[in-house]
Formats: sequence, C-alpha cells, structure tokens
Amino acid sequence: MKRILAVIIALALALSLLSGCGGSQKNEDSIATGGTNNQEDTQKPVEDVKPVTLTMLVSGNKSPDGKDIELDILPKMIKEKFSNINLEATKLPDEQYNTSIKTKLAAGEGPDIFLVWPKTGVCGAIDLSKAGYLMDISGYNIWNNFAKGAVEDMSYDGKVRAVAKGLDLLGIYYNKALFQKAGITEEPKDWTSFLGVCQKLKDAGITPIVTGDKDPWYLQFALYQIAANVVYPDDMDFDVKLQAGEESLTNPKWVKAIEMFNELYAKGYVVKNSLGIGSAQACSMFIDGKAAMIFDGTWDYNTLMAKGEAEFERGFMATPANESGKATYASASTAAGYAVNASTKNADAVKQVFEYWFDVNSSLFAAYRDASSSISVVKGVPLENELFKGVYDIYQNGKSVYFCNQMWPGAVATDMETKLQEMIGGQKTTPQDVTKAMDAKFKELWKN
Repeated sequence: MKRILAVIIALALALSLLSGCGGSQKNEDSIATGGTNNQEDTQKPVEDVKPVTLTMLVSGNKSPDGKDIELDILPKMIKEKFSNINLEATKLPDEQYNTSIKTKLAAGEGPDIFLVWPKTGVCGAIDLSKAGYLMDISGYNIWNNFAKGAVEDMSYDGKVRAVAKGLDLLGIYYNKALFQKAGITEEPKDWTSFLGVCQKLKDAGITPIVTGDKDPWYLQFALYQIAANVVYPDDMDFDVKLQAGEESLTNPKWVKAIEMFNELYAKGYVVKNSLGIGSAQACSMFIDGKAAMIFDGTWDYNTLMAKGEAEFERGFMATPANESGKATYASASTAAGYAVNASTKNADAVKQVFEYWFDVNSSLFAAYRDASSSISVVKGVPLENELFKGVYDIYQNGKSVYFCNQMWPGAVATDMETKLQEMIGGQKTTPQDVTKAMDAKFKELWKN
C-alpha cells in the first residue's frame, strides 16, 4: 500500500508540473497576441484595426496643386495616424452642395461629416439641428481650444453641433498692377472714391470687376458688404428687430443698399454678361489678369492666389460702401464648420478623427492651420496672412457685421438672388421689388 501510494503521489506531482508548463506557454501566447496578464495589465491595448470608411461632403472651389485641405491633406494625414480609417472626401460647388446635402440627409443617405453654416440660413446649424440631422458633439475634448463666439455660433439648444473652420471675411481681391496702370495709388476710402476707382479702370480699358453671377449665391458677396455699411452701423440689432416683427426688409436702408449694388452694373463696372459666368470662371479671369477686382472671401484665397496667365501682386480690402467721413465696416463671420451626421454608424471613428484634427499639438492641426484660408478661431493662433490684415483690423476694432443671411430662413436669400438676377439682367425689377420679395419670404417662413 505504501508503494502504491508513493506512485500515486509521484504521478500527481508530474501532472502538476506539466500543467504548470502549459500555463506558462499560454501566458506567453497571450502577451504575444496583445492580451493582458500579470505585469502586462498596465500596457496600452492594441488599436482596434477594424477598417472604417468615413465619408465627407464639403463645398467650394478645389484648391490647386494638391493643397486642398479636405481633398488632399486630411485623407492623407488621417490615414497616416489611423491605419484603419479611410476618409473619402468630395467637394461640390456651393449651389450644388446645398441641394445635394439636403437631398441626401432627407433620404437618410448623408455622409458622416459635412459642412454647415452658422446660425440659420441655407444649411444653417440651427435649422439642421432642429431637423435632427446634426449630432451633439459637445463631448469632444477640443472645445477649450476655441473662441467662445465660434462655439456659440455652431450650437443649438445648448449643445455644440459643428466645429467652425475659422473666421471668414468678405472683401475685394484686387490686382495692384492694373491699379497702377490706371493711375490708382491707394485703396478707396468710401463709396464715392470706390466708384472713382472703377471709372479710372474703365477709362483705361480695364474691366473693373469680374463676378460669377451665374451662380446665384455669388450675388451675396458684394451686397452683404454694402449692407454692412448702409443698414447696420446705426442699428446693429436690425435683424433681431426683424425677427421680432419690429422691422422690415423693405426698410429704405435695404433699398439703398440694393440701389448701390445695382449702380455697379448700371455704370458698366462689372464684366459684361456676368450672368453667364460662374464663380470658377470668374476666379480664372481674375488670376489671368482680365479684371482688376473680384468680390470674394478668405475661403477662396488659395484659388485666387494661384498662378494664372498673368503674374501680379494682390491686395485685399473691405468694400468701402460707407459715406465720406464715416468708418468702413467689414463683413465678417464665423466660417462654415464640420458637422457630424446624427445617423452616422461610425461615431467612434469620427470622434477619434476630430480630437486628433483639432488637437493644437498634433501634426494634422499644424498642417490644417497652415493650409486653411480662414482665419483661425483657435486660441493663441495669430493671424499669419498679411494680405488679410487690413480687413482683420477692422473686425478687431468692432467695425464688422455678420453675413446677413445667417439671421434669415434660407429661402429669403434664394428669393433675393432670383430678383437680383432679374434686375441686373435688364428686366424691370427694381430695388424695391427685391426688398419686397425678401420681406414677403421672411414673413412667410419666420415663426415669431
């Protein structure tokens, strides 16, 4: 019995040792494949490598030479950071974008990421939030980096709905060589002197202004700058009163602003057949030296600074629609921003991308900052583009007005554009007719 018992004990010990060896091998296999055991429990888990494709739809003119932020820089650098995430970006002209994104969202086929504009208006953050299309992204760890106003302009119901690209300025890009050729030595300071500049250019055989009026939204670029100097300086709460039913878009100041806008066409200062010229063609004509000025914004900087048929130095100024002796006001606003589709199936991946993209210490943010034409609204990032300094100083001094349509339902600007096209196209539409159409649409759609 003693001998049998000894054999049993020996066998038990042998099995125990074999079991221990198997356990050690299992532990090594676990560590090799990313598992966590013993001291390895404190290691960072291996990144989830499940492939994800994010779609993004934005608007605007494509920047040249591979410098486009959304089409070139973002997809490349996101892939470098997150090997499992592919960003498929598409850019459409503004008018086409506005139609496309609304159609896609309504059909439940919207992209993961897309552009929205501040407040109300066409594709405005407030209206799209009310419709349930925008995800609440208040929980992203980026908001301490942004200026308060830029966050508020992209919020609804106390929740942040989009990340603003920056601050955008409307203005006039101008050809300094053509100015010099016409004997113009300084920027005009008021509306009278601006008309004088246009006349000097015309007399010298130079087209003063090129516009892309075939794209209806383009008509807003000049008009909003004029309105910033005519409608708002003495009544910065005009749109608040309008929303409260205490003001009307038929106000004589709005009529005057449209009369001044029309004056540029009536006097032959705008390129002939502007209604047959789209925004992209207008930009090409400017960089080719075929017109001295173009109304546009900071967002088209890369396009308008591209090399064309002519080489010349550019300037940028606010449209001086002010009376002599009064200050020029700029048209400045929080830029369009990147929103997340409330129906996205890739919320975690989008959050990863946004928190890397807008981390002020990341290489992607540095590249985005350097390539962006909008003026940064991230704290501590200075204005680096000297071309915009003059207009930016006007903004910094409190002499600026947001883009008017941000306080209207989107269809108001649409009806305005239709009437403006009729007016400059030689129909009998008057400035009063334009304001009546604007006001009627506003009252039809606005809910006090």
